[in-house]
Amino acid sequence: MAPENPRTIALFDVDGTLTIPRGEVTTDMMEFMKNLSKKITVGIVGGSDLPKQEEQLGDGIVKVFPYNFSQNGLVAYKDGEVLEIQTISKHLGEDNIKRIVNWVMKYLSELELPIKRGTFIEFRSGMMNISPIGRNCSRPERNDYEKFDLANNIRKKMVEAMKAEFSDLDLTYSIGGQISFDLFPTGWDKTYCLKFIKAEDFDEIHFFGDKTFEGGNDYEIFTHERTIGHTVTSPEDTKEQCTKLFL
Repeated sequence: MAPENPRTIALFDVDGTLTIPRGEVTTDMMEFMKNLSKKITVGIVGGSDLPKQEEQLGDGIVKVFPYNFSQNGLVAYKDGEVLEIQTISKHLGEDNIKRIVNWVMKYLSELELPIKRGTFIEFRSGMMNISPIGRNCSRPERNDYEKFDLANNIRKKMVEAMKAEFSDLDLTYSIGGQISFDLFPTGWDKTYCLKFIKAEDFDEIHFFGDKTFEGGNDYEIFTHERTIGHTVTSPEDTKEQCTKLFL
């Protein structure tokens, strides 16, 4: 069933916007989003891959709202049907992928941190996610690392080093979440999903995200000329802002 205002679309980040970081959406929040989708067109745009998005938002999330973008839109669905799947390995070539992996492993092996766990590089079809502490850390370890990272600029310094090392590859680096950062070909940030949001179909494109600062993984789409950007601080804040705007 079409919403009351189909020519207004709101796109939502996942972590920190619809859920707590890496947490599952609450029943109350999902109910709110479904009600919102009766008023306007709703789309999800997350940096994680689809299995992780499903862990957070529920199985079959691609069929819940008209637009669903995982990995910033490199995996794109409309009305439950695949629009496109793009991959970083095709784009960069295996030699450059190996070059990046080898450099990262060496850098992290020489990096002093209070603790290290496992899964330091996660290869996704559209990006590489790099975590100095390792993605296998517990939630308390994740929270502690975030404080340490903010105080010591661990991720920022690593990103600067990679920009210098891989200046020939035209990559973009995006610090998001608590423990990691993404790297991907320039233009493969969240603005990539806008190619599927046709200008003739919509009068307004709203975007809601928490990492909207420069260098954050919502910044490019938040500041894009086609979008009206909204910074949120939590799922509750998302709900409050949407209620004022659309309900």
